[in-house]
Amino acid sequence: MTAQYITDRRRVLGGLAAAPFLPGRAMAALEHPGFAVPDGACDCHHHIYDRRWAYASTAVLRPPFATVADYRAYQRRLGTSRSIVVTPSTYAFNNACMLDALKQQAGRSIGVAVVPADVDAAALKKLHDAGVRGVRIQTGAGNLLGLDAMAPLARRIAPLGWHMQLNLAAPQYVEAQAVILQLPVTVVVDHMAQIPGADGVKSPAYATLRRILDSGRGWVKVSSPDTLSKSGPPDYADKSAIARALIAAAPERCVWGSNWPFPSANPKPDAVLMLALLAKWAPDAGLRHRILVENPERLYGFDPKHRPAAPKT
Repeated sequence: MTAQYITDRRRVLGGLAAAPFLPGRAMAALEHPGFAVPDGACDCHHHIYDRRWAYASTAVLRPPFATVADYRAYQRRLGTSRSIVVTPSTYAFNNACMLDALKQQAGRSIGVAVVPADVDAAALKKLHDAGVRGVRIQTGAGNLLGLDAMAPLARRIAPLGWHMQLNLAAPQYVEAQAVILQLPVTVVVDHMAQIPGADGVKSPAYATLRRILDSGRGWVKVSSPDTLSKSGPPDYADKSAIARALIAAAPERCVWGSNWPFPSANPKPDAVLMLALLAKWAPDAGLRHRILVENPERLYGFDPKHRPAAPKT
């Protein structure tokens, strides 16, 4: 891991605890994404933070609360109707807040849990019955799992048909490439593998990400373009170049996610711009439909015969 990467990452994470979750900042500028969002469109990455569940003592990120009601207001502006609720590092192994969100979303959301590497089959079955279809391994930011948890945890979730979602530092994908490619489960890479914009598509991490995609069992979330971008808004040109390259390389294994409420960003990006950028990455409406609707149905198991319109409440 390079010193520059560590410096950039600390800059992104720094100061978060003091940054208030203000609607004027988190929901700035754009009111709508600027293109027709199809029925059944899925935001494949967001978190919920609710005061009913205490933050873990190990938490590094301690953002202000952002509830299901807040998220529904965001959905109305986006036009999306499905979502993937991911347990954030803030809650460590406590998935209760995420599970409550699944109940409130009433079949329109799927969960991704965070569990210890030695989790037992009964606990996994309970999560499965509640609507969870994957587990996340995230390094840094106070997380309790490391790279050594990937293989044993993958073996435990494989019988359920779950996927493993990875949020690693870019150099760690290169370090763990051999293990990742041998995992007996589908692998979903968060946030374009956290590749710094300055490194781009010529970086070792991008080459590793392409190998994961080309394996046929790897997926990527074209999300979080604001993270480690030197170009900055509104185009995030450096990270947008990575997104366009990934979509061109594997359009059938790309999904989009907002990363709402942007827990590691300070200042927070324009929330609607995160979806509006997809029109630049995928100018064709059919391709956007694939990324927003068809691909999430394949990956997460949503019913293609029942594609809900955007929620009104």
